Amino acid sequence: MGSPIVSEEVRSYFAGLLSQVHATYAVARAARARGFDPELDVEIPLTDDLASRVERLLEHYEVEGVARRIRELAKDHDREELAILVAKEMAVRPAASKEKAVERAVRVGLAILTEGILVAPLEGLAGVKIKRNRDGTTYVDLSYAGPIRSAGGTGQALSVLIADLVRRELGLGRYQPTREEVERFKEEISLYRQVQHLQYTPSEEEISLIVSNCPVAINGEGTEDAEIS
Repeated sequence: MGSPIVSEEVRSYFAGLLSQVHATYAVARAARARGFDPELDVEIPLTDDLASRVERLLEHYEVEGVARRIRELAKDHDREELAILVAKEMAVRPAASKEKAVERAVRVGLAILTEGILVAPLEGLAGVKIKRNRDGTTYVDLSYAGPIRSAGGTGQALSVLIADLVRRELGLGRYQPTREEVERFKEEISLYRQVQHLQYTPSEEEISLIVSNCPVAINGEGTEDAEIS
């Protein structure tokens, strides 16, 4: 298919919008440069599409060139497939450690799923660790924080799936929870329900089934002051 025909009037309209955006950014940068704010420059970068948004959002995680790859794969794949494929490629790209590779891959996948416009890929994923089971095998531990809620249920669940696919790419083992860890999930979810509304509260049998079979560890920062026995 050829490029759509756009009238000169429409082109002029969007050119005017872009010109006003640049003028507004110039004013904002001049104001920031005076030093009255914690940052000396405007934090929100100007981007053209999903690919460039993802690359700019995660520029501190060594994702140079990911925008080009996203554009290439987006031609033949939907958003979920795109997130998984790009994340797997990010996992095998050279990194300081396997831990950093997993973290980068999950953040990129989550950024694609959330279209590069939410804070979830940055602050919703508090950290990624590679830990060891009692038998010495490795596993991936995902630590989530409150802003992950902005990704929605689908984004949250798929970030766990991406972590599982990535750890397989890197030859990492699966999470093997101890009985004590499974019981702690039962305890915490029941207590959490008493202080926060849950759309669905799983039974103890369901909690045990989920935690015992989830191939990556789901961890996170504390959110409530409720006592845990």
